[in-house]
Amino acid sequence: MNKEAQIRELLNDRILIIDGAMGTMIQRHRLEENDFRADRFKDWHTDIKGCFDILCLTQPAIIKDIHKQYLQAGANILETNTFSSQRISLADYDMQSLAYELNVAAAKIAREAISEYADENNISASDRFVAGAIGPMNKTLSLSPDVNNPGYRAVTFDEVADAYYEQIKGLVDGGVDILLVETIFDTLNAKAAIYAINKYFRDTKREKLPVMISGTITDASGRTLSGQTLEAFYISVMHANPISIGLNCALGADQMRPHIEELAQISACYVSAYPNAGLPNAMGEYDESPEHTAAIISEWAKEGWVNMVGGCCGTTPEHIAAIAKSMKKYESRRLPEIVNA
Repeated sequence: MNKEAQIRELLNDRILIIDGAMGTMIQRHRLEENDFRADRFKDWHTDIKGCFDILCLTQPAIIKDIHKQYLQAGANILETNTFSSQRISLADYDMQSLAYELNVAAAKIAREAISEYADENNISASDRFVAGAIGPMNKTLSLSPDVNNPGYRAVTFDEVADAYYEQIKGLVDGGVDILLVETIFDTLNAKAAIYAINKYFRDTKREKLPVMISGTITDASGRTLSGQTLEAFYISVMHANPISIGLNCALGADQMRPHIEELAQISACYVSAYPNAGLPNAMGEYDESPEHTAAIISEWAKEGWVNMVGGCCGTTPEHIAAIAKSMKKYESRRLPEIVNA
C-alpha cells in the first residue's frame, strides 16, 4: 500500500492530528546568535538569529525534541522545519547554497523522531507521517513590492518554480511521506510549487507523494492576500489533485469557523484546518488556551467539516494534546459523492 492509500484509509476511519507551531516552541528556548551559528557558522558574515530553519543543521536535537513533544501530544502528521528552506527566502541570510541540505536534514530529523518515539513507546509508527513543509516564500508573484510601479515583480515564475523544485528534491530525498504546500497567500506562488512538484516526479519517475494544500484567509473579507475568495482559491488549485485542501495561520479558530464551513461544503477532497491560538495580543503573543482552541475545533468536527486538524502560530503540544483528545469523539468528514453528468 502506497502512502496516499495508507493515509486515505486512516482518514476514512478517523480525524488525523497535525502538529502545532514549530516557531513558538523554538522561541521557548530563547536561543541567541551563537546558538544559531554553532561551530559550523561561527564565522558567518551576517547575523543568522531568526533563521529557524538553520537549526536543523546547528541544533538538530532541539528540533527533534519538539517533534517528539508533538508526537507525545497525539500528532499523526509532523511538519518539517522547512517553512523558508528554499533559496529565495534563504537569500536573506546569504544561505542559498544550503537549501537542498537543509531540506534533507529536516526530513531526516522528523523521520528519526517518529522512529525513536515508536521504539521508546513500543508502538507502531504506521499512523505517523512526515509532511514536507513548503512555505509561501518571502516574494510574491501576484503583487508588486513597489507601490509606485504596480506592474513590477521582484521574482519570476520560473525562479520560484526552480527554488521549489530544489526544496522538493531535498524533502523527498530526506524521506518525507507528504508534500505540504502551506500558508498560501498568493495562489500564483502555490501554482509554481504545484508545477515544481509535478515536474520533479515526472523528471525522476518516482512514485508521486500525496500533496496537501493549505491557504490563508488574511482578514474579515474572506479573501487571500492576492484577492481570491475561498472558492476561487479552491478552484485554482484543485488541478493538483491534492489529498486535502485546508486553511491555516492568520486567523484563530473563532475567525476561521465560517471559512471551514464553506470549504467543507465545496471540497471534493479531504479538509484540513490548523488555526492560530487566537489572534495575537498587543505584544504579538498568543493567549488562547488549549481548551478554548480544542472546544472550537470540536464544533467543526461535530458538524462533520474536517478530516485533519492541528495548530499554527502560538499553538503548543498542550494545544495539540487537547485537540487530539477532543477529536476522539467525532467521525472524520465524509467525502461527497461526485456524480458525472
